[in-house]
Amino acid sequence: MSNIVASTQVDALLINGQRLMQMMSDVGAIGALPSGGVRRLAFSPEDREGRQLVQRWMAATGMTVSIDAAGNMIGRYEGRFPHAPALATGSHLDTVPNAGIYDGTYGVLAGVEVARTLHDHGIRPDHPIEVIVFADEERTMIGSKAMAGKASLDANFYDHPHYEPIEMGLSFIGGDWTQLTSAQRDTDSLAAFVELHVEQGPVLEAAGNPVGLVTGIVGQRRYLITIDGSASHAGTTPMTMRQDALVAASQVVLAVNRIGTKTGDGYGEQVATVGAMKLSPNVANTIPGRVEMTLDMRDLSNQRLDAMVVELEQEMAAIATQTETQIHIKPQLRNEPVPVNSHIYNAIAQVCDTLNLPAQSLPSRASHDAQIIASITDMGMIFVPSQGGISHSETEYTTPEHCIQGANILLHTLLKLDQHYRCPEEITALRTESKV
Repeated sequence: MSNIVASTQVDALLINGQRLMQMMSDVGAIGALPSGGVRRLAFSPEDREGRQLVQRWMAATGMTVSIDAAGNMIGRYEGRFPHAPALATGSHLDTVPNAGIYDGTYGVLAGVEVARTLHDHGIRPDHPIEVIVFADEERTMIGSKAMAGKASLDANFYDHPHYEPIEMGLSFIGGDWTQLTSAQRDTDSLAAFVELHVEQGPVLEAAGNPVGLVTGIVGQRRYLITIDGSASHAGTTPMTMRQDALVAASQVVLAVNRIGTKTGDGYGEQVATVGAMKLSPNVANTIPGRVEMTLDMRDLSNQRLDAMVVELEQEMAAIATQTETQIHIKPQLRNEPVPVNSHIYNAIAQVCDTLNLPAQSLPSRASHDAQIIASITDMGMIFVPSQGGISHSETEYTTPEHCIQGANILLHTLLKLDQHYRCPEEITALRTESKV
């Protein structure tokens, strides 16, 4: 890169903020709802329309565009050394049923704008830069999982009453279920992956910082807890003779909250949530005989997650004895925590210092495609604030200033990483130049 453009020009390089925000508006209009939200469910006509628009922008930037068997759309801005492993960025365009315009989409369009900025200034980094639109992030993550070689090959695994069969969905966006394994990337083909994303939480805004240096993506444990008591008449059963499953469940919820807010001895980054509850017989004049509820625990440390579960099991055993109920916990989901690559983290921090943007370290407590891609290449993440910490909602909002700042950080992070990761072609070229 330094042979093509002066370093001073690169240091002063900035993305076109107005163009980025116009792209955000244009994609946000696809699937717009009367309420002000957006709906672009994976594989839907709106999802396809959004992808087609982004594909046209990629092509206009001089990127080659391909779609793999998992439906991932990959725009590639060629580097000086086309056989070098790519520096990749991106996210997803599909949304939840009532979304805002930022989640996922921002990371994709910022990546496109980075490529457009390089193209406008005639800059070719040493490594190719890829902007990846991952397929179906919100539901199955089949795009990133297939790219990492982790996708289930059982079509029934993806069945959902409100979605078409996965084979059909992939065909809608240019994928091919029968060739799904071909989407797996060789670890030598990607030098690094950096995902820019809105925080989806309140930490940055509360601290007044414009940038989050993501330290890692938390591990997630999900459980089903069942409490069995005895359903009996609410009027004729004395309070001292009840086996009320809901009373026991309430105590379990409070125990979960205590564990989730515990501090000291390494605690402080964990969260624990009871998010759904079903009781039966669920009638006004009957003592609840059974309660089922979900438990979601997240932390950057597997050891801490293990300790949280052990502590909860001990508390539930005491609650069961006190309330004369039976309490059982069954695992439902386990996602491993993923730390970011230290060099990428440091590169992002250095860029923030250069751009005079205050930044703070924090974990990502939501799952992202970056979490999956980290299994095949070095990974890092950049966060910008979400107003009120709101996401997956029509009221989701990140200011244009923060969006533009984040895209500039992404641009200069990729340029910095371009100088860190060396490929055989580059080393050979440098040796030849030094001899001349």
